[in-house]
Amino acid sequence: MKKLFTKICISSDHAGFALKEKIKDYLINKSISVIDLGPFSGVSVDYPDYVKKVAKRLMLRKSDAGILVCGSGTGMAITANRFKGIRAAQCYNKSSTILSRKHNNSNIICLGSRMLKYKDAFKYVTCFLDTKFEGGRHQKRINKI
Repeated sequence: MKKLFTKICISSDHAGFALKEKIKDYLINKSISVIDLGPFSGVSVDYPDYVKKVAKRLMLRKSDAGILVCGSGTGMAITANRFKGIRAAQCYNKSSTILSRKHNNSNIICLGSRMLKYKDAFKYVTCFLDTKFEGGRHQKRINKI
């Protein structure tokens, strides 16, 4: 990985807990530092509470990028995008992931644990972390958000 982001945080709800743990291990094995904001077990939790932890960390510039995992990725994305300066993208294939970075400068990737195989999730996280924002005409549009 090219390390566009040096400070990455990750969180999930109970449905995404197992995949969150796998992604965290995958990143650590690639020598990428990741901050786990919970949960720390598969016990039922409310996903907005964990989205808030990641969003606040990015808003305070304590992290450069975030990874959120729930059953579908939808609830996490909807909630994260309510925070100022957050551009959370629900990524479901390589193209959607790359375009979320190139055109939207997304700073949080949202994944659905019930929708993806582990190897695909790893591929999307890698694409997300390696893809540069193109800027230019896309920045003008982001400024309107």
